Amino acid sequence: MTTLVYITVSGDDLIRIYEMESDGQLQQCRDVRAVGGPSALASSPDGRTLYCSLRASNELAAFRIERDGGLHLLGRRQVDADSCYLAPDKTGRFLMSAYYRAGKAMVHRIEADGSIGAEACRVTTAARAHCIETDETNRYALVPHPLEANSIFLFQFDEQTGQLSPNPSAPRVAAADGLGPRHFVFSLDQRFVYTSDEDASCVTAYHFDKAGSGQTHSSRVGCTLRPFQTVSSLPEGFTGANTCAQIHLHPNGRTLYVTNRGHESIAVFSVDTGSGAVKLQGWQSTEAVPRVFNVDPEGRYLLAAGQGTGNAAAYSIDPESGLLSHLNTYEIGKQPMWVLFRQQ
Repeated sequence: MTTLVYITVSGDDLIRIYEMESDGQLQQCRDVRAVGGPSALASSPDGRTLYCSLRASNELAAFRIERDGGLHLLGRRQVDADSCYLAPDKTGRFLMSAYYRAGKAMVHRIEADGSIGAEACRVTTAARAHCIETDETNRYALVPHPLEANSIFLFQFDEQTGQLSPNPSAPRVAAADGLGPRHFVFSLDQRFVYTSDEDASCVTAYHFDKAGSGQTHSSRVGCTLRPFQTVSSLPEGFTGANTCAQIHLHPNGRTLYVTNRGHESIAVFSVDTGSGAVKLQGWQSTEAVPRVFNVDPEGRYLLAAGQGTGNAAAYSIDPESGLLSHLNTYEIGKQPMWVLFRQQ
């Protein structure tokens, strides 16, 4: 099985494609031109299509992933704002997008060939809508907001129509003062949600309750999100400016990673899979302004890109502790904005 890495390089209008070898080293395969400031990436559930936000031109692009990992442009869909996050729903029939400056989320239909179709839904949230994803049931979507809104908007999602509607029991969950939730991940069993808190440089753990397994009951009550723990991503005594960026869970569910922009590090947390609690294990220094990173599907390697340096650093992951060891650093280009792994 081949592991491919797709990295958007916004300043060069490129999607760079690499093959990751079994020892974690990268070999560049090809560059794909993507004019318009390529940023967020997402792949379809069947792995056949790659979606990319073009933030400078306010477009969403769809590419067919070829057998060799190359990309064939299926089309570009004009939107009225720049999308900072993309995610298909679990059926692969809809593409969700979040809009940081415009303060909204949108849903587009996905055509049979994988191209992006007409808009199905849009909802206004608040300024700084930074992320959108559905849970594994595909019934709920979460949209976190840092800074002024400082909250997570909760929606019910209709996978037949693509409509988002406010969650009945709580359409919006306020974070503790000053946290600023930016991105999130679900635990493997979906009982917990973890946010990277951009403004306070923390990780917050939430209980996620889907309010029963019955569709009728859950549609009336909706889901609930209750915070129970917040842990700093920084060393005690650190006084410099810092903001958290992305958050990813190791495929085994026992380690959580968050990037620190300012401390220029990757914070490593252990996860108690029973209680959901996290514990800070340490830090790995990395490239300046580590906006984006990802973990390979087998959980052996982590790749972090520095927006401030234009480099990407590869690390091996200790299978027991989840701690990182530096392997190599690669020159990527101006403003790397997303890292996505794919196996084929």
